[in-house]
Amino acid sequence: MTRTVQPLSNPRPLPLIQRLFAALALLVLPLLVLVAGCTTATPPDAVLAVPAPPQKYAAIVVDARTGKQLFEVNSTAQRYPASLTKMMTLYLLFEALDSGRVTKETQIPVSDHAASQPPTKMRFRRGETIDVDSAIRAIVVRSANDVAVAVGEYLGGSEEQFAAMMTAKARQIGMTSTVFRNASGLPDDDQHTSARDMAVLGMALHSRFPQQFHYFSESDFMFRGRLVRGHNDMLGRVRGVDGIKTGYIRASGFNIVTSYDADGRQLIVVVMGADSARQRNDHVEALIQRSLSPAMADSKTRLMFAEQQ
Repeated sequence: MTRTVQPLSNPRPLPLIQRLFAALALLVLPLLVLVAGCTTATPPDAVLAVPAPPQKYAAIVVDARTGKQLFEVNSTAQRYPASLTKMMTLYLLFEALDSGRVTKETQIPVSDHAASQPPTKMRFRRGETIDVDSAIRAIVVRSANDVAVAVGEYLGGSEEQFAAMMTAKARQIGMTSTVFRNASGLPDDDQHTSARDMAVLGMALHSRFPQQFHYFSESDFMFRGRLVRGHNDMLGRVRGVDGIKTGYIRASGFNIVTSYDADGRQLIVVVMGADSARQRNDHVEALIQRSLSPAMADSKTRLMFAEQQ
């Protein structure tokens, strides 16, 4: 005889612990789906603290190998270059070296006008001389105003004529918004540039004078038996940073052009208008990290300006 198995009319209820797990699963499952969806969403905005008031701040990051702009704020706005000016003074001195007009042993005389420049300087007296090799180091490391003016007078005949040469060279290499009035970067209302133009100059120095670019990585040098220390605290702070130049006058705030070259990446970073050298350097480091991070490639950067008093 065949027996048919009949379904239970009143099945035994699940134990309490199993019912609790089932209820919990109904609550957690939608959350897991939501989190999984978030992993493919657009990355959140990055917040970048700005070390300067909006009317002074300007910045740009450029991939020096491709010319691609990776970040910019106010990069074409008019700004005072301060001692970033000396990058062009050195550009013309490097050209003179390449052409054979001068050698590294050439003695450059210091005039009354050059000796009278305010600090920072090497404190030369009229009639003294400095060789080209030491002059380059004095300009890069010490940002010596007296030496920059002496170089300008030697190459241009006068500082005024040299400034005209500097401006002409700026146009030639693609600096469209820059006018130079002196060789040092000391205050002059008619001397102006932009962060973009300073990036162009930084890239030109790197590509045009690779044999001279090592000067920009020097943080000190010996001169007449004493150690002369520099101002660029980015050197040694971030691996891969190999120059280039800092600058400050009251009207400009703290400026810097920084070259980064490591692990197959080459960047030029310009920050202008910072309230302090430390804030400027922190900002440069943050911009380098942002530019090297694959996670930041598609994210937006929101600037956070400090409240103005």
